[in-house]
Amino acid sequence: MAVLVASDLDRTLIYSAGALALTMPDARAPRLLCVEVHESRPLSYLTETAAQLLTELGDTAVFVPTTTRTRKQYERINLPGAAPRYAICANGGHLLVDGVSDVDWHGRVLARLADECAPLDEVRAYLTEHADPVWLRKQRVAEDLFAYLVVERELLPEEWVKSLAVWAENRGWTVSLQGRKIYAVPKPLTKSAAVREVARRTGAELTLAAGDSLLDADLLLAADRGWRPGHGELADAGWAGPAITALPERGVLAGERILREFLKAARNGSQPQQPPPQQPPPEPAGAPEPAADAAAVPPTATVDRSFTVS
Repeated sequence: MAVLVASDLDRTLIYSAGALALTMPDARAPRLLCVEVHESRPLSYLTETAAQLLTELGDTAVFVPTTTRTRKQYERINLPGAAPRYAICANGGHLLVDGVSDVDWHGRVLARLADECAPLDEVRAYLTEHADPVWLRKQRVAEDLFAYLVVERELLPEEWVKSLAVWAENRGWTVSLQGRKIYAVPKPLTKSAAVREVARRTGAELTLAAGDSLLDADLLLAADRGWRPGHGELADAGWAGPAITALPERGVLAGERILREFLKAARNGSQPQQPPPQQPPPEPAGAPEPAADAAAVPPTATVDRSFTVS
């Protein structure tokens, strides 16, 4: 059975220094591997154990990094193991095949956005008008598909995010708060749609997924099995769903646990299915019940196996 593993990256498999959650004594902290460098500075990590698990996973299943990052941001990441053939960027807006965006897929995404939600320019204008310079640090547009703000989380009023979410909902958009970033994303722009397309192309019969944020909820619900860490938007909301396991681990150790679960499920799912045991043929019509179990007859006894059909 072909198995597809679609996983969010940031705060699911890889972690910035501020998100590692190394709460154990220093001497017991896991060894870390840097998998992303930006402007000559190390940026994202996973544990060395997780790196080995990810390498093994790539040999067992079709591993598909599934991220809200832009293509440029994704290309900074250097994951261990063979480079994945498929990757999903911009929350499903770009489907990469051997590192190149699939033009047909992207065109279908743009057509659906034009039909089903308010234009990006309207959302940008609202953010520009209503974001407070006291807590706003940057305003960005990603791949001409969605917008996000970089904020000072400690100064950000919780009610402002809720108000933005209500406004966006009425225009076919959704809002997600992840760390220091507030995302405004069109509802039709989903990771799950792109993952279904990869499953179709690869013939996958089992899909596994993991994620930590509101933008991962559709991905988790679309998978046959899913996992979420003990941190993030979904954990904070107590979010749950069928076939989704809420893990207790937080931070970089959650990423390691998720990869263990992926690998175990992928190995079980990729085993060839055993055929059902064959049933014995039916007795001929009119045949009487056996006189006795031959194994129970004393060795000196004679069993009369003859019968007459009238």
